[in-house]
Amino acid sequence: MFGALFALTANAQQSAQPPNPNADVLSIGGSVTEIVAALGQQHRLMARDTTSSYPPEVTSLPDVGYMRALSPEGVLSVGPSLILSEEGAGPPEALDVIRAADVDYVEVPDALTPEGILRKIAIIGDALGVPDRADRLADEVRIALSAALTDAQRPEAEKKRVLFVLSTQGGKINASGAGTAADALIRMAGGVNAVTDYEGYRQITDEAVGQAAPDVILMMDRGGDHGAADDEVFAMPAIKLTPAARTRQVVRMDGLLMLGFGPRTAEAVRMLHDALYTQGT
Repeated sequence: MFGALFALTANAQQSAQPPNPNADVLSIGGSVTEIVAALGQQHRLMARDTTSSYPPEVTSLPDVGYMRALSPEGVLSVGPSLILSEEGAGPPEALDVIRAADVDYVEVPDALTPEGILRKIAIIGDALGVPDRADRLADEVRIALSAALTDAQRPEAEKKRVLFVLSTQGGKINASGAGTAADALIRMAGGVNAVTDYEGYRQITDEAVGQAAPDVILMMDRGGDHGAADDEVFAMPAIKLTPAARTRQVVRMDGLLMLGFGPRTAEAVRMLHDALYTQGT
């Protein structure tokens, strides 16, 4: 299934006129930057956005700002010949100016599935002029994902209910509903998203958290509100009466690894599955 989709996507991309394969590249979006590096093209990166933090060496590159709050001046000041941008960059008015400049701009569709990840690899490989390397990387990623998903399968009755908490700012829980990267990863890792009655991320009431009855709290492992200590989390009125609080089950993962849906997603699936079921957390 993955192979057929990859072939179709790659052929479609190759039929279009590719950007200059020798261009200086600005990468916007953490997963896009990861794929560039995984394709062996990290040396062509001349700048990146704030969400691009892996591999660690890219953090030494000039930072043009957060991908959803870009300024045309900041982006164009680094002089890229090719911009590879994850879908969702903005704001729209900034993108209008950037697209109007004399710079090749390739938007990489977001992905919440294995098929979507392979499509991202194909598009970026073609944009960089390395389709053969993209084929090889796609094969590696497809095999790793297939194995991780197979190993994560569990009977429905054994699946744990997981609440992904994006932030706890002001003592309020901002949690993932359906249709998010967190929701997709939880399901891929053999869990059940505890909140699915809305799309995206939303601040929810204490009562809604109680009704969700999560067995596990999932959070990012660093950064501002994401870094609340376990005692703080479990003392929150919204969480302290949940099954997760009674057993103090919280899982913390690197945000880009968890939500990026790039070459390391198989690793994220295995890590979350092990944390939920093997390590007793």
